Amino acid sequence: MKIIINEENQGLRLDKALSNLSDLSRTVLTELIREGKVTVDGQIKKAKYKVRAGEIIEFEVPEIIELDIEAEDIPLDIVYEDEDVAVINKPQGMVVHPSAGYSSGTLVNALMYHIKDLSSINGVIRPGIVHRIDKDTSGLLMIAKNDKAHESLAQQLKDKTNKRRYLAIIHGDLPHDKGTIEAPIGRNPKDRKKQAVVAGGKPAVTHFIVLERFDGYNLVALELETGRTHQIRVHLEYIHHPVAGDLLYGPKNTLEPNKGQFLHAETLGFIHPSTEEALEFQADVPEIFKNQLEKLRNNQI
Repeated sequence: MKIIINEENQGLRLDKALSNLSDLSRTVLTELIREGKVTVDGQIKKAKYKVRAGEIIEFEVPEIIELDIEAEDIPLDIVYEDEDVAVINKPQGMVVHPSAGYSSGTLVNALMYHIKDLSSINGVIRPGIVHRIDKDTSGLLMIAKNDKAHESLAQQLKDKTNKRRYLAIIHGDLPHDKGTIEAPIGRNPKDRKKQAVVAGGKPAVTHFIVLERFDGYNLVALELETGRTHQIRVHLEYIHHPVAGDLLYGPKNTLEPNKGQFLHAETLGFIHPSTEEALEFQADVPEIFKNQLEKLRNNQI
């Protein structure tokens, strides 16, 4: 598709101008821009680029795939629920929301069965979903049951006021008992399936504390100050201590290969959207994680 910027849209951000001038949703357009599939006079630009009259915007309209999202009676560990929010302990191996290749068996399919009211802000594919954790990461997620709650929780994420603490088994022995990894993250220029620390990436900050040291591995607690895609996994790879079991960012010679990374969202804290009460929840690591810790403690690995 080819679009010429008119005077009426001059000076607007690229994503806003395109949403005004095309029939595609701003969400779809933002994703196309993020993936580098939109050009301005032949050059790739970011969503915040301010367009000028006469510039030619070109991109291919993605094929629309209609997904029939159905409620499914999938067991769900609901840690907390009221009329505004829910907190879910997601199992390792479950995808958060439907996407290409995952039209069923996701957390959203389960939510639609167990929780009748979900926010609509993220559309039919992601009802109630405020933030995500990876398929093979276990642990706590906050779910919005109405749009007001969704807006409040999303703003807390943006303002970095909520608490997200993870536990991970990592390769190697960290030289410091605690520290901070601050390195910008963006799409890996050599592999679009991966993220990486790259110049010009989005700011990303991860704090860590070593809880236990084993032969060849450490158990660490990590707190997110930002929430970039694969942030913990990318930052730990960057400092040469990747998450055990993570075949995408770590070595193939690892703990329980092909069973997912040993990364668990243990603690989640936020301000309740209606009562303004400070809430905090915790979830134990899954059995596979506990078993590996016992083996490490007993020098069985």
